[in-house]
Amino acid sequence: MSDGFDRAPEQTRPLRAPPSSQDNIPQQNLESAMAKPQVVVAPVLMSKLSANAPEFYPSGYSSNYTESYEDGCEDYPTLSDYVQDFLNHLTEQPGSFETEIEQFAETLNGWVTTDDALQELVELIYQQATSIPNFSYMGARLCNYLSHHLTISPQSGNFRQLLLQRCRTEYEVKDQAAKGDEVTRKRFHAFVLFLGELYLNLEIKGTNGQVTRADILQVGLRELLNALFSNPMDDNLICAVKLLKLTGSVLEDAWKEKGKTDMEEIIQRIENVVLDANCSRDVKQMLLKLVELRSSNWGRVHATSTYREATPENDPNYFMNEPTFYTSDGVPFTAADPDYQEKYQELLEREDFFPDYEENGTDLSGAGDPYLDDIDDEMDPEIEEAYEKFCLESERKRKQ
Repeated sequence: MSDGFDRAPEQTRPLRAPPSSQDNIPQQNLESAMAKPQVVVAPVLMSKLSANAPEFYPSGYSSNYTESYEDGCEDYPTLSDYVQDFLNHLTEQPGSFETEIEQFAETLNGWVTTDDALQELVELIYQQATSIPNFSYMGARLCNYLSHHLTISPQSGNFRQLLLQRCRTEYEVKDQAAKGDEVTRKRFHAFVLFLGELYLNLEIKGTNGQVTRADILQVGLRELLNALFSNPMDDNLICAVKLLKLTGSVLEDAWKEKGKTDMEEIIQRIENVVLDANCSRDVKQMLLKLVELRSSNWGRVHATSTYREATPENDPNYFMNEPTFYTSDGVPFTAADPDYQEKYQELLEREDFFPDYEENGTDLSGAGDPYLDDIDDEMDPEIEEAYEKFCLESERKRKQ
């Protein structure tokens, strides 16, 4: 027993043994005991991290533009390199538009001094806006800013005019593109959505200082919709839905100001496509949802409208939140039903409106149940008064 007791301190001692025990252990055994923890401890790996390491950037991110931007455009061999780097930078960091667009425009004014350079600039922006997903909005904002801040205006046309000419080149082949192969249609759809963003964002200042939209784009969008609906393939119809969700409210307002009924014609065409076209069920649902969106004024809520002004005639959602009742025959009806008053009165007069419910032979009406017997059948006076006011107010609103 003494041997086992003497060994215990060597096996369980985490830090050091009492002085008396160390004096009794031979030097060789003491070194052996101290060497054991070193065997089970994993070797320490030396970290390769360094405070002087280069800054980390996510995969696909390029910091070249940020570094070169501080020094101006001297580090770029060509205009194309400078513009493309800025466009990629905007794609990755769209929030930098407001802080860096002014410097970009100033640099372009010192570089874009010929017709060819301006044409190259337009083409670079157009390609980025129609080939990079989700850049069409940013591209349209960029085009609007440059159209007002680029000083060069050669005989071939200023920035905005050259941009619209480039869009017209694609527009003229719309019918062939809408019925082309999948790759051609995809490129065409990107152009359509970019043109929609241009219509919303490209501002044209009149001689009196008023800001308007480009009428030529309004006409172009109408014809592009015709091309899409004339070739009712799923991807064409999806593109048309996206375009109308983006520009539908603005287009309809503009057409109404001119006394045109173009939106009515488009909605009628959508309904015909839903009935006749061999598109998928999901696409038909998208088209029907679009019609529903337009019937609700494109989801816009006017501040002047109030609940008291809402009626079944002017509010398509008037009965949306109304409860559903059932007749004695199990037929459902709501406040939108023409015979609502008659059916609802019949419902109130039914004697067995809340019949006792029995389950497994047990009467759940409360008889014999101590818990249910304690429930007061009478309504609290304050709650009853509030309930009566609610019923009267509901009845008054239905009669208005």
